[in-house]
Amino acid sequence: MKKLSEIRVGKCAIIHSFENDDMYIKLMEMGCIPGEKVRVEQIAPLGDPISISVAGYNLSLRLNEARNIIVDEIIS
Repeated sequence: MKKLSEIRVGKCAIIHSFENDDMYIKLMEMGCIPGEKVRVEQIAPLGDPISISVAGYNLSLRLNEARNIIVDEIIS
């Protein structure tokens, strides 16, 4: 298990759970639900924010949000 913020550009992962209950609802509303496949598309030059592909669209997340998402990395 890793945090979404630790996944490299171009890699995919499956959302497993969330660390922070305060952000749980916000992330769910944005399509980040357990079992959903995500792909890290880009990371800003200074590392924050990151762009991911989830639920058929691109979403930008701050690092503090991405650190709260626990994922299982898909090794390909």
